Amino acid sequence: MSYNPYTLLEHALLSDHPDEKSVLANQLFAEIQNVELTDDGTDPPLDFRFAGRPQKPELVPASAVKPRKMTTPEGYGALLHAITHIEFNAVNLALDAAYRFRLMPSQFTRDWIRVAKEEVYHFNLMRGRLRHHGFDYGDFEAHNHLWDMAYKTAYDPLLRMALVPRVLEARGLDVTPGICDKIRQRGDADTCAVLDIIYRDEVGHVRFGNHWYQHLCRERDLEPMALFRQLIVRYDMFIFRGHVNIEARERAGFSTFELAMLENFEQSMKEGKGI
Repeated sequence: MSYNPYTLLEHALLSDHPDEKSVLANQLFAEIQNVELTDDGTDPPLDFRFAGRPQKPELVPASAVKPRKMTTPEGYGALLHAITHIEFNAVNLALDAAYRFRLMPSQFTRDWIRVAKEEVYHFNLMRGRLRHHGFDYGDFEAHNHLWDMAYKTAYDPLLRMALVPRVLEARGLDVTPGICDKIRQRGDADTCAVLDIIYRDEVGHVRFGNHWYQHLCRERDLEPMALFRQLIVRYDMFIFRGHVNIEARERAGFSTFELAMLENFEQSMKEGKGI
């Protein structure tokens, strides 16, 4: 039995309603089980600037997001909201990867639909914690940095895998344990339990990114490390932000050698910029 997932993927991706997007992502995952994925080519992927999202939160530049102290209810709510927003963007990123890159093997589509299903679960768990503390998704400002990078890499799955899972999403592996420690000190064990689930699943999501990046490099006869360094320079990105979680990154598909090389490379970049 064959199944074309792209109409439903488009519907899910462009839906402005988080609840509907959640239902559709779960439906997609259920419908791709035990079927052959096909694309009849009659409806190529749309080129759009923004994925579906609710009117709130208001999007502002990352530099304009107001810093708040975690010790106040509003500050703590803002932290939980920021994590919830990351998970919502991650849903759209996964849906877009499955929807857009149709020349990839069908397993690529299956992998990113699975990721979308898991990101929906994360989003709804975090939204529940936000509501528990008297807020909801949309109550605070947010930035669109994650989706902006998706738009910049929409023309090439190699760029997408290199710069979204391997850089932006991999940073979550570095910072989540520290965030959880601060939340635990605040006595919010239930939110820590949610972050533990997110952390566990994100290892797998970054692993998918590493796998498909390596696959595309082999397919195009490109050297992965050399290309990755070139892309980091071209897009003026830093790979690491503070603490590097070597153990989690290795489980996510980075080698010890690669991580050491990247740390040395990034340090040279920072010294060159006087940072």
